[in-house]
Amino acid sequence: MVDHRDSPCRFFRHRSGSVSVLVFATGAVALWSTNALVGKSLLASHPVSQVQFLQFVGAALVFAVIRLMSREKAAAVTASTALAPLAVGFVGLVGTMILQYISFALMPVIEANLVAYTWPLMVAAAVIAVDNPRRPALLGLAAGLGFVGVALVISGGRDRTWFQGDLAGYLAAFGSALCMAFYSVMVGRLANSPDRLLLPSSLVGVALTLIWSAREGVAWPTGMDLALGLYLGAGPMGLGYYFWSHALKLGGSGKVAVVAYLTPIASTLLLTLSGERLTATAIAGAVLVIGSCVAVGLERTEAQDYV
Repeated sequence: MVDHRDSPCRFFRHRSGSVSVLVFATGAVALWSTNALVGKSLLASHPVSQVQFLQFVGAALVFAVIRLMSREKAAAVTASTALAPLAVGFVGLVGTMILQYISFALMPVIEANLVAYTWPLMVAAAVIAVDNPRRPALLGLAAGLGFVGVALVISGGRDRTWFQGDLAGYLAAFGSALCMAFYSVMVGRLANSPDRLLLPSSLVGVALTLIWSAREGVAWPTGMDLALGLYLGAGPMGLGYYFWSHALKLGGSGKVAVVAYLTPIASTLLLTLSGERLTATAIAGAVLVIGSCVAVGLERTEAQDYV
C-alpha cells in the first residue's frame, strides 16, 4: 500500500536532486564550451604534446586540491576492486582528451569538435540497448537519424566534400567520443568519488605527455600561452570532468546526456565567431544529432517519471 503522505517529500527530494544535476551538468558544459576555441589558439603555435602536458598538469592540480579538501575516508580496496575505477578513469580522461587533441591537430577544429561530441548520442544508444524503453522502434529511428547527422557533419563540414582533414583525425575524434561515452555510462555505476577516480588518471596523463613532449624537444610555452594551457587543464578538463561526474552520479547517464549537447552548440558558436565556418549541410547534420539525443533523453525522463 502506498503512503501518499510521503509523496510531497519524495517530490521535493526529486526536485532538489534534479536541480543539483542541472547545476553540475551546466557547469561542466560551460567549461567544455571554451575547450575547442582555446585549444585551437594554442595548437596554432605549439605541438599537441605540450598543450596536453599543460592540460594534465592543470587537471592534476585541481583534482589534488579537491582530494585534500574532501572529508571522505579512504575505503579498503583490493587489487581487483581498484582496477576497474582506474581503467574507467584512464579511458575516460586520458583516452578522451589525447584523442580529441590529436583530431584537433589533424583536421579542422570545428569539424573535430562536432564529431568528438557525438558521445552523448552514443550514450543515448546505450540507453536504448540496455534499458528496454517503452518505444524502442521510435527511439531506434531517432538514433539512426542521429548517426546520419554524424555523416553529414563529416561530409559537409567544409566545401561540401568528404574528409577535408586527415582520415586519422576523424578516427581520433570518433575514438574520443567512444572513450567519453564509455566513461559517462560507467562512472555512475562506480562507488568511487570523482576525485579518487580522476586524480590517478590525470597523473598518468602528466607522465605520458611529459615523455611525449621531451621526445619532441621544442621550446616550452611562456606567459599567456602557459596560462591558457593550464586553464585548459584546470577548467574544461579538471572542474569540467569533476562537475560532470557528479551530475552523472546524481542523475544517471540517460537524462544528463541531453544537457551535454549544449556543448557543441556553444563551442561551435564560439569557433564560428573566431573565423571557423560550417556549411549548411554540416549544420543540418548537427541539428539531426542534437535532436536525436534530445528525443532519447526525453523518453528516458518520461520513463523515470512514469515509474
